[in-house]
Amino acid sequence: MTEFREVVNPKGGPTLGVCSAGVIEKDGYFFKDCEKTGELLTYEDWRLTPEERAKDLATRLSVEEIAGLMMYSAHQVVPSDVPGWFAATYNGGKKFEESGAEPWDLTDQQKKFLTEDHVRYVLAMILKNGEIAAKWNNNMQALCEEMPHSIPVNTSSDPRHGAGSASAEFKTEAKDTSKWPMGLGLAATFSPELVKEFAKVAAREYRALGITTELGPQIDLGTEPRWMRVADTYGPSSKLVTDYAKAYCEGLQTDPDSKNSGWGEKSVAAMVKHWPGGGPCESGRDAHYAYGKFAVYPGKNFEEHLKPFLEGAFKLDGGTKEASSVMPYYTISYGVDPSGKNVGNSYSKYIIGDLLRDKYGYKGIVCTDWGITGDPEKSLDTFGSRCFGTEKLTEAERHLQIIENGVDQFGGNNNIVPILEAYKIGCERHGEEAMRKRFEESAVRLLLNSFRCGLFENPYLDPNESKEILGCKEFVDAGFEAQLKSIVMVKNNGVLPVLGKKKVYIPGRHIAAHKGFMRNMVDAMDLPGADRASVEKFYELVEKPEDADMAVCFIESPISDGYTDETGYRPVTLQYRTYKAECSRAESIGQGDFREKENPNRTYLGKSNTPANESDLDAVIDTKKAMGDKPVIVVIRMNNPCIVSEFEEYADAILVNFGVETRAAFTIISGGAEPSALLPVQIPKDMETVEKHCEDVPFDMEAYTDSTGNTYDFGFGLNFSGVIKDERWEKYAYNK
Repeated sequence: MTEFREVVNPKGGPTLGVCSAGVIEKDGYFFKDCEKTGELLTYEDWRLTPEERAKDLATRLSVEEIAGLMMYSAHQVVPSDVPGWFAATYNGGKKFEESGAEPWDLTDQQKKFLTEDHVRYVLAMILKNGEIAAKWNNNMQALCEEMPHSIPVNTSSDPRHGAGSASAEFKTEAKDTSKWPMGLGLAATFSPELVKEFAKVAAREYRALGITTELGPQIDLGTEPRWMRVADTYGPSSKLVTDYAKAYCEGLQTDPDSKNSGWGEKSVAAMVKHWPGGGPCESGRDAHYAYGKFAVYPGKNFEEHLKPFLEGAFKLDGGTKEASSVMPYYTISYGVDPSGKNVGNSYSKYIIGDLLRDKYGYKGIVCTDWGITGDPEKSLDTFGSRCFGTEKLTEAERHLQIIENGVDQFGGNNNIVPILEAYKIGCERHGEEAMRKRFEESAVRLLLNSFRCGLFENPYLDPNESKEILGCKEFVDAGFEAQLKSIVMVKNNGVLPVLGKKKVYIPGRHIAAHKGFMRNMVDAMDLPGADRASVEKFYELVEKPEDADMAVCFIESPISDGYTDETGYRPVTLQYRTYKAECSRAESIGQGDFREKENPNRTYLGKSNTPANESDLDAVIDTKKAMGDKPVIVVIRMNNPCIVSEFEEYADAILVNFGVETRAAFTIISGGAEPSALLPVQIPKDMETVEKHCEDVPFDMEAYTDSTGNTYDFGFGLNFSGVIKDERWEKYAYNK
């Protein structure tokens, strides 16, 4: 394990964490000798502003060192004991289990990209626990301290506090952290105050893991209900999402001990995503894949999707002023560029240069989404091929075009070669002085984050202190309370709460084989309806419906996608039974792909699709038949707003959640807490209203009205007394 020493400064100066660097004493204070000259240089002087320090250090860096800052590592698993996409080696090419390495040791690949490629932004996906994370962090920081300039690693993470896992994106479980609702779950509380408190907790736990940048929050407007990432958004209301964007960024970035700027050693930098809004993807198809690369605006509503950025994340009330970073989405914002060019957002001079940088004056880091510069695959049905609209360029030319637009950093790129080639081409095109200046602009922005968060003074962690912070009772209790506040009750025929130690039947689930996030085939699986240990804290679990006093059906919204090579384009369906598209567009809005020259139309009119979990509907219907007059409660994990009309009549009560622990649902069912959440989305009446709506427009669908006369519109929710119409509803839903 890496050993470091702490040097305490007098008069409130920062404590230094030192491993191999020397210490300079001047004016009665101590400074880290990062440059190893024995003299105090501007960037080593913590009394100066982060801006002054970053500008000084940028001038000292070679082109290769700046290129290293411009790279953001691929996803790291610690320890790397997994096969496949995220596999790595130790001690000269050995698998982890054969290498004799400790779980916190650096992989061969990490050593290379830190030393040879000068990478300083590292994305941590899986961290086994807090102790291992802290020791791994210390090993990375010690290695980088030995390097010229002692530039520390700025470790980042996708959101990792989610109480329930989901299928979209590379989700990280809440290991060693408190567990909170994410995305739509937070939105269902209709409480910016709660979101800000969550962000403060997240920042404490991130820093205990060595994480100083979050790839979040996701502030896309969730206007398209079929999008696989709508669950990660705060919903379709630009007013609510804007308030949430501001609250979360303030809570995450502001160090409560900071006296001036708001930044400090307890800050975590926010990377808001995805500019200019990834929500309006055509027909719900996602731009991780070439078959979903178009964002469309049939409702001419482009400007509304900018509001969470311009009026929220970029206009903070506190000292940090704006979210420190922003990530454009993969999508082609189709038809938006007045020049007629349709390219991925990071490749678009209009989207990045003209709008984000020039018109709206954003000063922070712009980082591409992951893996957009590689050459395209031959098939549409692959996890990749994201160089949308620039397929004819070389990889180096793609990097240069992105840099010219005002982008600073390349997500998921550990390879320095194409950036250096881009620099060479840029020198030929613009002159070396201009290219050097452009590289230094990015270097300053990229260094600022680390100076602001105190990493140059002390990037090291005490593993014991990390263990005390991570998942402490205070944070765990707050997260669980937030989970309870995120569960929406939309139906209750007088059956909830169910008091006493009743007998409960919970049917199992079956999910058919289907394409996964990585476009691999996921085998069919049979799952228990709920975790037995969680259930038995509340009720007696029985195996047969006839032995039960009540039944609880845990189901999930329909699992489907909009394309395979075998089927071609097909509808992303929100209903459980087979759906045939009879009122979808005959002509797709987004068109133009080198793989579709003969037939660029992406319509699926007349095509059918069946979700992988159709049997969730059968489970509810069959359970109701078996239970007779005894109550059936449906608890639905709603990754997407779905067609609840298929099962509503068979349910005596319906609880909607967006990712919570099982015990949270049973706490509500048993009356341990009263439901208080409101629907953060519209629940559509049927697929016809979904097909006819505009992907970029919120609240343009007809909402479902159930058998009791309640309409499942944005802002609807029940407590045990009836319909909730409080100040939250008045503020956000009444005039939505």
